[in-house]
Amino acid sequence: MDGHLRGDVVRVGGDARQRFHDSRGYGRPAGGNEIDLSRVEAAHLLFRGDLDAIDGMEFEEFFVASTGARERFALRFLVYVDLRGRGFYLSPTRKGWPGARDDDGDLPLSAYDFVVHPRGTGPGEDAVEHRVRVVGERQSVPASELLAENVVLAVVDEESELTYLEATRPTLDGATDYTPPNSLSGVLLEDRVVVWDAPESLYEYGFYGQPLTGRDADIEGAIQLSLVEAASLAADGVLSLDGAEGADAHAAVVDCGRAVEGERFDRRLAVYSTLRERQIVPKTGYKFGADFRTYAEVESVSNLSHSEHLIRVLPSEHVFAPRDLALDVRLAGGVRKRMVFALTGANEGIDWLSVARLTP
Repeated sequence: MDGHLRGDVVRVGGDARQRFHDSRGYGRPAGGNEIDLSRVEAAHLLFRGDLDAIDGMEFEEFFVASTGARERFALRFLVYVDLRGRGFYLSPTRKGWPGARDDDGDLPLSAYDFVVHPRGTGPGEDAVEHRVRVVGERQSVPASELLAENVVLAVVDEESELTYLEATRPTLDGATDYTPPNSLSGVLLEDRVVVWDAPESLYEYGFYGQPLTGRDADIEGAIQLSLVEAASLAADGVLSLDGAEGADAHAAVVDCGRAVEGERFDRRLAVYSTLRERQIVPKTGYKFGADFRTYAEVESVSNLSHSEHLIRVLPSEHVFAPRDLALDVRLAGGVRKRMVFALTGANEGIDWLSVARLTP
C-alpha cells in the first residue's frame, strides 16, 4: 500500500480507514475509505512496514526528506514511536485532527506537537491524557509557555534518549497555626538580624530563625533571623530594629537585603511573605540548591516532618533550558520533594509552576 503527499499530509486510500484509522488510531478520515496522515504518522507506518512507499520514497528517503521539510521532525518521530510503543494512541496537534481544539486557549495549537489519548480510548473519542511538546535538550522554553496550559515536555537529549517532564500549576496551602509575638526587638548585623531575647515559641512553633547556641554557650533565647524572615516580621509590625519600628524597621532590612543580593531580594521576600500568609513555613533551600524548602504544617520543631517542596524564585520572563529543568527536578525527587518555581513580576503577582518527571 502506497501513500501520496498532498501539501503537508499523506493521503492513503484502499482500505486505509478500516486498517489504520478505525482499528489503530492513525490519521483522520478524508472521505470514503481514504485517510490523511501527518508526516510523523506516515513515517511510523513506513517504519513498521505497513506502508510500502510514499510517492516512491521508502522509509529512509522519506525520513530524510521530512527532516528537511519540518522543524524537529526527527525529534517528534522518536517521541511518537516511544509513546506508540507504550500503548498510547496519539494524534498530531493540528486543526481538524482528533483531540485538537480551536485556538481559544492561552497557547495556539502550534505550541504542542501531540495529543495523547488515554489508554483504552481512541482518537474518535476526543479524550485527552496529555498535550505533549517535543524539545531538544538545547532548546529554550519560556516559563510563560509552561504556565499557559498543563503540558508535558518530551525532552530528547543528544543521544536520542527521552525524558518526560510534566508542568502543572499547584495550589500551595498550609496549616501552620502560629502568630508571632508583637514585641520582638532585634539588631541588624551585616546580612542577618539577631533577636537576643526571643521567646521559645518563635523558633519552636513558628520555625523562625536559628538559635544562637553552642556546647559551651551561656546565652539563652538568642535567635538569628535571615533577612527575608526579619523583613517579613517587620512588615507585620512585630519586629523593631535598633529602635526603629514599623515601616522604618522594614525599610532598613529591605535596604540591607537589596545591598546584599540586589533586586532578587524583593522577589524572594514576596514569595516568603506569600507562603507565610498561606500558613506554609519557608526555610532556606541552600543545601538543595534552591531558595526555599517548605513545610505545610509545623506543630513544633521538635516533632518536624520532612519538607514537601523546593522553591526556586525566578522572574516571570525567565526562559528555561531543559537541562536545567531536568537537574532541578532530579535533585528534588532525589530528596523526596517536589520542585516548584515561583515566577514573580507579572502584574505584581506570583505564578506557581510545578515540574516533575513523568512516566507515561
